[in-house]
Amino acid sequence: MTDHRIRILIADDQENIRVAYRIILDAQPDMIVVGEAADGASAVEQARHLRPDVVLADIRMPRVDGLELTRILAGPQAPDPLRIVVVTSFDLDEYVHAALRNGACGFLLKRSGPTLLTEAVRAAMAGDALISPQVTVRLLRHLTTPPAPGPRNAEPMPLTTREREVARLVAQGRTNAEIAAELFIAAGTVKNHLAGIQQKLGVRNRVGIAAWIWEAGDAYQSGPTAR
Repeated sequence: MTDHRIRILIADDQENIRVAYRIILDAQPDMIVVGEAADGASAVEQARHLRPDVVLADIRMPRVDGLELTRILAGPQAPDPLRIVVVTSFDLDEYVHAALRNGACGFLLKRSGPTLLTEAVRAAMAGDALISPQVTVRLLRHLTTPPAPGPRNAEPMPLTTREREVARLVAQGRTNAEIAAELFIAAGTVKNHLAGIQQKLGVRNRVGIAAWIWEAGDAYQSGPTAR
């Protein structure tokens, strides 16, 4: 009988954290922890051997930190990228941006609690992403101050009007279903738009789209809606 549970690798240098995660995740009927690593180098080795569905990675670990681990396993140069959800105690913008640039498909603060942890795993598996609400709110608040002009803003956004609408909603943390409802389009159409946006922006997932929008300072800009 095939086991359809989500296979998870936990990478954290604190044993009590790994134990807590395992208890939470193994209690879910659709999840199973298949490995644990106390440092980043071991996590990379195990990930390549076990090919888990999702890796939960702390940032500050010995030998290889979580940001480098994410780049190795999920970054642009990864031949067969894995889904990485970064889980950390450190709420620093530089960590958030680096994790997203390196290919993470989620960013959680450890204080977010067990519900968000399991939701982040399911979101990653579904091709969505979950970012701790505290982090998202802060990033969006920063957009109320227009970004300084730079090379990226000097060029027009390479997206159609509809793609911009979808991308802005992604950056605001909306799910595909919520985007479809707001724009009065089918969920399948949203997926098609996301695929086109990812190709145009050269990003791997919706977190990359959100990061691009945040950096472009575009999430609160409005424009005509193309129905």
